[in-house]
Amino acid sequence: MVAITSHYEPLTLLVSPENPVYTDPNATVAWSGNLQPEFVTDISFKTFLGRGSGESIQMKFSGEGFVVVQPFEEVYYAPQG
Repeated sequence: MVAITSHYEPLTLLVSPENPVYTDPNATVAWSGNLQPEFVTDISFKTFLGRGSGESIQMKFSGEGFVVVQPFEEVYYAPQG
């Protein structure tokens, strides 16, 4: 048994070999162990100008299982001082 916490109500996404799932790494909470996670990028010149749309770095899950995401991005701040 495993307990997880998230900000707000978590969403469970089903993954199948025909339908991989892409998530924001900062919103991804957990995934089933038989999935193959990988990081994918979509960086273009527009990204550097601040005109890109969507997420530049995503997690791609392939295989058979589920991914749990939260409707909130975890952002960690380094203390200034």
